[in-house]
Amino acid sequence: MRVEFDRDTCIGMYQCVAEWDGFEKDADAGKAVLVDGEETEDGVFSREIPEDAEFDAKFAARSCPVDAIRVYDDDGEQVV
Repeated sequence: MRVEFDRDTCIGMYQCVAEWDGFEKDADAGKAVLVDGEETEDGVFSREIPEDAEFDAKFAARSCPVDAIRVYDDDGEQVV
């Protein structure tokens, strides 16, 4: 599974940080940061999700009030 995070869409509610340690607060910018995320396009970061963190990553995506987080399965289909 892979997570994709649109940092430009993020409004800094930090719900994702509370749900999964794959996200951290960037208090200076007022936005979350995808830990170990690689920028794939302007403002969009992506990384693989460890198997033992899939549930938490999905929950983090569901908790985002502005849908800045998307989760994709191994076939590239969006699941959240």
